[in-house]
Amino acid sequence: MNRPVPLALIGIGAIARAQHIPTLAAGSSFEIAALIDPDPIQGSAPCFASLEDALAADIAIDAVSLCVPPQARAGLAQLALDRGLHVMLEKPPGATVSEVEALRARAYRNGVALFASWHSRMAPGVEPTQRWLANKRVEHVSVVWKEDVRKWHPRQEWLWQPGGMGVFDPGINALSILTEILPEKLSIASARLQVPANRAAPIAARLQFDIAGRPAGEAEMDFRETGGEVWDIVVETSGGTLELSRGGAELRIDGKRVAELGSEAEYPALYTRFRELVAAGESDVDLAPMQLVADAFLLARRETVEPFEY
Repeated sequence: MNRPVPLALIGIGAIARAQHIPTLAAGSSFEIAALIDPDPIQGSAPCFASLEDALAADIAIDAVSLCVPPQARAGLAQLALDRGLHVMLEKPPGATVSEVEALRARAYRNGVALFASWHSRMAPGVEPTQRWLANKRVEHVSVVWKEDVRKWHPRQEWLWQPGGMGVFDPGINALSILTEILPEKLSIASARLQVPANRAAPIAARLQFDIAGRPAGEAEMDFRETGGEVWDIVVETSGGTLELSRGGAELRIDGKRVAELGSEAEYPALYTRFRELVAAGESDVDLAPMQLVADAFLLARRETVEPFEY
């Protein structure tokens, strides 16, 4: 496949404008054939209010990239897969584990690619971290993942509704990195969620981890951090201590900076992977991070905290 794949971008919100559109415009693997959003939009490509409208128009579309809130992804993905289109899902890939599993089966039946993307796994520090940890025993994992929801998710009410995940929307980025870099299986031992009195999803979470059945660490996630975002993972091992900071952009081993690597390549790497899957007609749907979130909700002790308003 030498020609760019015509792609419809669905959901023209903050992440689409900040990451997807610039990445697609700068690359050669895909071309934006349509922009789709229920609210009126303007763009360099034809704009439509719905996927149905775009499919009814006289334009070629071979793939879609879904940037709508997770509660709306399953229905749109089903329609696209049934029309023979390849589908890329922003993270988290859906509102439930089972609906994404069903999408994987649907993609297989229709002979098209489904990609559940995890952009933080493409952070430049993740692969060298995975290599360094490969032959070591992990003794303790500590995650601190905090940001200001008003800064990073302004007026995004869907975050607080069932299926929106609240603080786990960014927190799942940390879990996606952990499930990629750790040489043994990570699981949730216990969880405590703080849920605003007027919301359905948590604003903060504390998790206790097991690794291969032994107690091995914790995570602290919070949407109320106003002193500057913190996206850090520390892994203590039999062979030293590794610090992966700034969401995977900075790597230190035993206090020595290995590299400050930047994070500009995450979305280009996602679309490179999606193009590979499209060419092969294969799917890449790893639900391990989402399963950890589901387990946290199942095991959680819930604490009601003060109401949250934007």
